[in-house]
Amino acid sequence: MTDIQAIRERMAVNLGTISGLRTAENVPDIVNPPVAVVSLEQIAFDGAFNQGLTTLEFTIFVVVSRADERTAQRKLNQYVAPTGAFSIKSAVESDRRLNNLVADLRVRSVTNIGSLQLDDQEYMAAEFAAAVYV
Repeated sequence: MTDIQAIRERMAVNLGTISGLRTAENVPDIVNPPVAVVSLEQIAFDGAFNQGLTTLEFTIFVVVSRADERTAQRKLNQYVAPTGAFSIKSAVESDRRLNNLVADLRVRSVTNIGSLQLDDQEYMAAEFAAAVYV
């Protein structure tokens, strides 16, 4: 059985290895940046014969404060980098089996890098697409 909540929690644990980054396995009521939020977007069933291979598509939203635009952009640049201590991709993929909950996972892309308006506040944000194979 696929435990979607446990998968979200393990992804948040992986993200929590980034120093100073808050994580949420569910969409929070209030955004307190810098934060990474794990959101399930879609599920594709039967990717292989005999009901094998289910793919769960997650979006990881990363939001940083935009009090100072230059600082916010530099911080976001660190998160979107493919490698490094602040890399979202590296952190999520640091345990690609999510403590043996899944067969594999991959962060496939990052999009919508730029400004984000939430509750009359301006932030910088990016959206990471991650595929989890169970």
